Order: sequence, then structure tokens, then C-alpha cells
Amino acid sequence: MQAADIRQRYLDFFQSKGHLLVPSSSLIPAGDPTLLLTTAGMVQFKPYFTGEMQPPRPRLTSVQKCFRVTDVESVGDASHLTFFEMLGNFSIGDYFKREAIAWAWEFVTQHLKLPPDRLWATVFLDDDEALELWVGQGVPRERIRRLGEKDNFWGPAGEEGPCGPCSEIHYDRGGPCRLGKPDNQCGPGCDCGRFLEIWNLVFMQFYQDKAKKRTPLPKPNIDTGMGLERVACLLQGVPSVYETDLFQPIIARVCELANKRYGQDEATDRAIRVVAEHARSAAFLIADGVVPGNAGRGYVLRRLIRRAILFGQKIGLAYNPDNADSFLAAVAEVVIQRMGGVYSELAQGRTFVLRVLQQEEAQFTETFNEGLPKLEKEIIPLRRRLLGVVDRWDELYRYALNAHVRNLHTGEEVSTGDSLAVAVNMAQGELAPIETEINRLIEEGIRVGISEGTRSLVKAISNSVDQFRDKLVHFRIEPGNISLENALQAHTQALRALAATLPGTQVFILHDTYGFPVEVTAEVAQEHGLSVDMEGFQREMEAQRQRARAASGFGGDTEQVRVYQELSQQVGSSRSLAYEATSASSVIAAILVNGEQASAISAGQQAEVVLQETPFYAEGGGQVGDAGFIQGPDDSLFHVEDTQAPIPGLVAHTGRVLRGSLRVGEHVLATVEEARRNDAARNHTATHLLHAALRKVLGTHVRQQGSLVTPDRLRFDFTHVSAVSPQELRQVEEMVNDRIRANLPVRKRETTYRQAVAEGALAFFGERYGDRVRVVEVGEVGAEIPAGERPRSNVGDALPPPSQLHTVLQGSPGGASLSPQPFSFEVCGGTHINATGEIGLCLVLGESSVGAGLRRIEAVTGRAAEALLREQQALIAGLAQQLEASPKDLPAKIEALKEENARLRKEAEARERAASLGQAQALLGKATQVNGVTLVSGGAAVSSAEALREIGDWLRDKLSSGVVCLGAVIGDRPVILVMATKDVVARGVHAGNMVREAAKAMGGGGGGRPEMAQGGGRDAAKLDDALRAAQETLRGQVKG
Repeated sequence: MQAADIRQRYLDFFQSKGHLLVPSSSLIPAGDPTLLLTTAGMVQFKPYFTGEMQPPRPRLTSVQKCFRVTDVESVGDASHLTFFEMLGNFSIGDYFKREAIAWAWEFVTQHLKLPPDRLWATVFLDDDEALELWVGQGVPRERIRRLGEKDNFWGPAGEEGPCGPCSEIHYDRGGPCRLGKPDNQCGPGCDCGRFLEIWNLVFMQFYQDKAKKRTPLPKPNIDTGMGLERVACLLQGVPSVYETDLFQPIIARVCELANKRYGQDEATDRAIRVVAEHARSAAFLIADGVVPGNAGRGYVLRRLIRRAILFGQKIGLAYNPDNADSFLAAVAEVVIQRMGGVYSELAQGRTFVLRVLQQEEAQFTETFNEGLPKLEKEIIPLRRRLLGVVDRWDELYRYALNAHVRNLHTGEEVSTGDSLAVAVNMAQGELAPIETEINRLIEEGIRVGISEGTRSLVKAISNSVDQFRDKLVHFRIEPGNISLENALQAHTQALRALAATLPGTQVFILHDTYGFPVEVTAEVAQEHGLSVDMEGFQREMEAQRQRARAASGFGGDTEQVRVYQELSQQVGSSRSLAYEATSASSVIAAILVNGEQASAISAGQQAEVVLQETPFYAEGGGQVGDAGFIQGPDDSLFHVEDTQAPIPGLVAHTGRVLRGSLRVGEHVLATVEEARRNDAARNHTATHLLHAALRKVLGTHVRQQGSLVTPDRLRFDFTHVSAVSPQELRQVEEMVNDRIRANLPVRKRETTYRQAVAEGALAFFGERYGDRVRVVEVGEVGAEIPAGERPRSNVGDALPPPSQLHTVLQGSPGGASLSPQPFSFEVCGGTHINATGEIGLCLVLGESSVGAGLRRIEAVTGRAAEALLREQQALIAGLAQQLEASPKDLPAKIEALKEENARLRKEAEARERAASLGQAQALLGKATQVNGVTLVSGGAAVSSAEALREIGDWLRDKLSSGVVCLGAVIGDRPVILVMATKDVVARGVHAGNMVREAAKAMGGGGGGRPEMAQGGGRDAAKLDDALRAAQETLRGQVKG
């Protein structure tokens, strides 16, 4: 039986049982910031289960797109998937265990034709009711297993919430137990793999609080889930989900691209499965609006893509930069072709999906090619150097210890003798350049090259030197006293083990940031005599999994929500007049101070005021809440600073009492700041126009990812893979202003959500709505259709739920398309103007990136646009006056000034170079000898560090052998530069160490390579002292 047939049979069956067919919601959960991705069929129905919203019907059924973050690393075996389809039927306070069990048994035995004698059932330990219901369906008691909370109890999803026992249907694949258990001990719950769970029925009948106390729900619910891929695997008689018709075309395409055959080599098969699964999952994520990024959903997608690329490389698949040929995009094309008919968002977003995959593959291939050198040329050499320092320290401390012991035996008085000083100084000297290199790497931002473990190791070696000095001072040889030597040996061995091991954190960063499989890192490290801290790496991986699990669970401030829910139950809903008026008489229903109910508030107090009815618009759909005033008896006045709807139906006015006092039950006058409201309405309607224009100019892959509508500006985030060109931006702005000048009517009306979707309304943002929604329509020039004349469509029951407003909902299978279409038609609960002409003008301020595949456009309208134009006109007029030119001649005048400025700069630079040459020649004539090394040292009068380096380069070139040490005051700050020829570096000269000591003399710091280094200070008066310090450091480096 094909997967499409299974899917359709399931939906037909439950529709015949009175269930409303609800298409899949987006993988991005609508209006639920506590969830990373949609993980189960019940996610979109959560507000129904919790009682926040009323369902369109008490019986619902769906095939839901799901994604499990925790399974990413397991993909590649025969069973694990990240993306899957979940068949589900749901009861919201309607039927319960009896019907759920009876219908599940009827469907699997009569419609899927599974043999009853191969089916087993499981129930929760004390769920006798469910057990007897299975017996009533004909399941023998010996094929019903009682399992504990780990297997047969669901929830709550979070610290508290609905929960209940589960009951599952398992299929016996036959054969002996793979763990060797006798048949009477093997069954569902055994880890041998013989029994396959195909359907889970959750009986949500309790509410569990934070204290783990469970109380019965007033109306128990049913939530079931059956994985389509798993059932298809069973019915098609294949050993794994990858051999089903859902995956075979994708597998075939991977094999074709890689020139491989599936089923001949397990390592190759694993790589093929990873590429196929991740390409499928990535296509669905991108089609639902997820774009690659470094956090949240974007990070999940990026991990998938990178993992697919790495496994693709194992079978010879690689990105071709010459023709931008992406193998992942080629595989995803098959996914779109095969599943675009079922999930229209794939077909509609085809171009966007393929472009995102191509760009991410190109970017990661470049990153990977950058990452390998970091491992081989930076990380490993640094560890080798550290290991060398430990070995050298071992030699040095032994030398010092032996010399010290000899001195003690000869009776010489020793404290910190020459032998000890030599060992300590040599050890510290060899640590210094490594510390300098670490600081340089940190400054350059090469984070993967330096970890806390590396810093700690360097510090530990340094501390060992200090500890050795302290202990040796007091050391005396006594019979049998070898404790110091033993301690030093053990300590050195521990240091050597640390130096020879790549820290787990470092390996994880390579794995996570650069996509390096840990086994590759281990192989490269082993080639260089190093090992990998696998335990540390696994700890980092587990921490990441824990973060993923935490992100995928239900959460939120349930305590605060409960306060509002209890308040709503007490005072009822706030009747909204926001679309009808900006002023209204009302009654104070409740007052909250610091989250607790209060009977009254007085002057100066901050509070939330709830009115029985309100003209204030509560923040939603990206639009900020209204501000204004609530006037009470005796001229009392409350300033409303913000308006929010913390839960559906309850409107809270947040602000401060300016004078007098307000009490619950008092009659008041609520007045919105009308000018502020109108400015926000202009910007909100303009946002719709921009949205429509972007889709027309850039393509229908453009999807709203967020918006901010305030009285003074608007911001709109949307999916697009590249920067919007100036020409495209101008085209968008002109299109919007054309519609503004046309003064098109803006029609707002309320309808059912189902009807709005059937008519082609767009809805992208993750807000939750009731069954009744508000739609906003802006007509097209010369093609206006009165709302009453719009053709109706007969779409039956197959429509999305009110809670899901993320997916593009344009047209509908079976729905009549509108011709001609309005310019903009969206589901929206915000406030809007009545005609586009009221916007006046829309000016686009700019466009920018806010993440991979995510762009942001900002604009102003109305009064703010006028103010911006006035400001720009004043600026132009002022510039014209200063430059003595007319506004139209400003570009030519500015260009002429730039040319003149460039000419003058060149002349100044030429004069400075000539002066610098004179200074350099004078300094060269004053060269001195320091222990046989020629030193050119002195101050230079220059205006930039570049000019100082030019003098240094000239002097070093003139010297066949020697050191150049220059000082200058640039911008009131002293700077010192040291350069050395290669031959003197070989004699021990180190420019970085010279600069470090010189900079200290000026109250600053610096360092660098042996051949060249630069530093700075705070006190310019100490520049001569710095030059002398550098000379003394040179003297110590090359002893005569």
C-alpha cells in the first residue's frame, strides 16, 4: 500500500467518524514561543486542549508535518528521521477511551488489513479500563502488556499541564527474541526490535501541577499519533523507512549523483540515507520559512545541511563552485516534485528552497576548506609547541634539581642559586612567546584556536615554574627524601598529558562551527602524536542535546498566565471597541498592581487597569498597543502608556495614575491618543502595501517573518536570500506610492477564518486567532471588486484551523480563484486607514540583513515622511549655501572638492615622505653597536603609523644586518616600532619582547613577531625612556 493511499484512507476514515479535517500546520509553531519546532500533531491544537480557545469542532483529524531535533545525530541508521508525517485524531472534551480504542482497532484491522493475530496492545500500569476495552475488541489478554510511566504515560510537556496514560498498538514482526528471551518474556517494551509501535493513543485526563499532584480534568481529551513512514514500512514489507516509496525516489537521486548503488556497502548506505533524509527535512523547513542561522530553528537547519554535506563528501558529492552546482538542491528538487502536490508550500517556495540550499552549501564548503587549515596549521602546531615546552621544562627542572643537590653536597650555601635561576628563567622565556601567540590569536578572533583548556595549560606550566622556585628554596636532601622529585615528575606527566590532548570544547567547536566530524579531528590529531578528549566532547554534545530538548518542550510563565486566566474568569472578557471608536465610557473591571489584584490605586502608582469595554487597541500583529488616558470621577486621571492582551479576550491598560485615585467598579471615560493611533494605522496599511509589492517584485517566496508597526515608523522582516538591489528597492517604493496616489479603498471586514482562507487571504505571522477573523483588502488600480460581489467557494471541511497562521494560505484546493486579485489581501487584526491616500507618502529608509535568508526593510509614512523630507531639504539647502552652489549643482561641486582634497593629500604625503627620508638618513648616521648588533634608534616626526613603518622599512633595507627601533607621538599617543633583520633574529633578537618592555615604560603594552613588532603607551613624555628600555632588552638578548 502506497504512502499516499495510507494518508488518504486515514483521513477518510476519521472524517466518516465526524472529524473535521485540519491540514498540517507549519513546522514553525504558531503563536507559541515556547516551542522550537512542531513536534507532534497536537501542537496546533494546544490552545483547544488548554481551554484558551474553542475548537471549530470537538473532533479533529490531521496529517501533521513534524520535526524532532533530538534525532539529528541518529539519522543514518535504518529507522531514525528528523522530519516525519504524523497521522492523528483528536477529541476536545468529546469522546474518550472507548471510541479511541475501537476506532484505532477498526482502522488497522479493516482498513489497513493488518492481521489481528500479529497485533499487541499496551496500557498504563493501573489503567484497567483501557485493558478491558482492548479485550472487548478481541485482543487476547496475553497480548496486552502493562507498562510504566516511561513507556505509557504522556506529559506534562513542561513543569505542569495536561497529561495522562497512553495505550499503544504494536506489530509483532515475528521470529525469536534477538536478546534471547523466551516468547513469554518478549513483547512490547522489549529492546530486541521485534515489536514495532505503530500507534499511540494518549488519554489526557489529568492536570499535573508543579508539585506533581494530578487532578482530573473537567473534560478529558484524546490525542493520538501514528507515524506515516513507520506504517508505510510495515505495509510495504520493507526492512526500513528508507526503502518505502516515500524515500526510494530520493535515494535513487542521491545514488545517481554519487554514482553509487544502494545496498552494497553499509558505510555508503548510511551516507546516502543521511543525505536523502536531511535534504527532505531541510526542504520542508525552508518552505515553512526557516532560514539557516546560528541560533534556534536556523541553527537546526544549518546543522542538517552541514551534516548532509559532510556525508555527501564521503560518497564523492561536493559543491562545484565553477557552475554553482549544489547536490543538495538537486536532491531537494526530487522532494519538491514528489511531495509538492500534498504540501503546496514546497511547490510555491521551490525557487527559494533551492536557492537557500545552494547558497548554504557554497558557504559551508568554503568554511570547511577554511576550517581544515585551522586544525592542521594553528590548533595542532600550538599543542605541539606546548608539548615541547613541557618536555623542555622537564629537562630544565631536572638540571636545576641535580645542580642544586650537588651544591648541597659540596656544602655551598644555596638559596636561589644560579642553577635554579637558569632553569626558571629559561622556562619562563620559552613560555613568553607562546603566551604572546595566544594573545595574538585571541585578538585576531581565532576562537577555535584557543580554548579555556589551552589558557589553563599555559597558566599551569607557568605556575609550575613559580612553585618549583618556591619549593627548591627550602629543599634539603635527607635520607629517603625524594618527595620533591617525585612530585615534579608526576606534575610534569600530568602537564604532558594535558598538552598532548585536544580539549573536548575545542573539538566540539570544530565539529559545531566548521562541521568537522570528531573522527576526522581524532585522525588528524593522531598523525601528530596527539589525542582527543572524547569525554569532554561528549559532555559538550550532551549539553547541546539538553539545550535542544529544553527548547522543544512547552514552557512559559505559567504562573503569570494563570493570574490573567483567573482574572478573566472573574470579570469576563473585555469588549473591544478599537475598530469602532477612539473614546468610550466604561467601567473598571479589575486593577493589577505588581501582578496582584488591587481594589484601588492612587497618584503615582503603576498599575494594569482592565475595563469592561475599551476603545484601546491591544498590541498584536506587530502593531504596538494604543496609548491615551482613562479619566475617572473627581477629575482623576490615569495615563495609559501601553495596551496588551496577555491572554485572549482580556485587555490590560498599563500606565500610571497622574492625579486622584481610581477604584474597581467606577465609571470612567477611556480616550485613545487619536493622532498616535492614526499614525500607526497609516504605517500598518503601508506595511501591507510593502509586503504585496515585495512579493510582486522579488517573487512569491517572500514571506513575512515579523513586523513592527509604531506611530513613527514601520519595520518588516521577510524571507529572501540576497540583498534587495537599489533598483528593486526603488521599484517597490514606486509601486507602493502608486497605490497611495490612486487612493484605493481599504476594506476591513469580519468573516470566518475558513472563508477568508478560501478567498485567498494571506497570513504569515505566528499569531493565534479565533474562528472569526478580520481581513484587510486593498483593491488594485482599475480592478476593484466590492466585497459583497466576491465569488464564494465551496471548500467543504478541509481547511486550516484558526490557530495556524504561518503558512502561505493563498487559494485552496477546490476553492475558486479570484480574478482579478486585489493588490493586498491579508488576515489582520490591526488598525488601518480607510483609503490608501491617507498614507500620504511612503519613504523606504533602507534594507538590510538580519540573518541568513532573512531581510529587513524600514520605512516611514505620513507625518514622519514629511518631517524626513523637510530635514533632508534643509540639509541640502544648508550644503548648497556653504558650498555656494545651487542644489542641482551639488553633486558636481562635491566631486570637484573630492578631487581637490585627493590632490592636496597626495602633495602632503609627498612632503611627509621627503621629510621622513631626511629623518631616516639622519638616524642612519647615528647608528650604534650593541654587543655586535647595529642599532638604529630614535624618534620620528610622523602623522601616522603607516608613515612610521615606511621609515622603518627604508632603514631595515639599508641595513645589511641590525635592528631598527623607532618612536613617535601619533595623535597624542606614543608609539614604538621595532624591526630586525633575519640574521640577528637567529642570534636571539626578538622584536616582540623589545616592544613589550618598551611599552611598559610608557604605561602601555604591545608585542609581535621576532622580526617586527609594534606597541603603544599612555604617556608620551616617556617615549625616550621606552627607546632606552628597548635598547637594554636588546643588550640582554645578545650578550657580548
